[in-house]
Amino acid sequence: MLFYLTTLNLARFLTEEAPKVREDKQDFQVLVAEDTWKQSDYLCQNYVMNGLIDSLYNVYRNKKTTKELWESLDHKYTTEDAGSKKFVVGRFLGYKMVDSKTVISQAQELQLILHEILAEGMTLCEPF
Repeated sequence: MLFYLTTLNLARFLTEEAPKVREDKQDFQVLVAEDTWKQSDYLCQNYVMNGLIDSLYNVYRNKKTTKELWESLDHKYTTEDAGSKKFVVGRFLGYKMVDSKTVISQAQELQLILHEILAEGMTLCEPF
């Protein structure tokens, strides 16, 4: 999604605040700039919302700005990412060899867990 918004030149709306317009500065250029910002923010927000499944759309549709929407999605799924990392590490630390399976099959299971850890972007010390 971020790459797509970058190609549309809309990625800055994910991180930047809307420009503040002072009440005493109401000339034509300021009003045009504010209107342009609102229109681009609206487009960006709807591109992001279009990428969500229907059940998530209903949860996030009340966000006022793209930045607010993006930060809430980022917080939600960054937290879940940390949870999946904890889950994989927990599987690695809790792995026990059993007598009912062959050593080779258990070593392969352990290698699969290690590959999942590496796929999550984590590294292990050489002794492990």
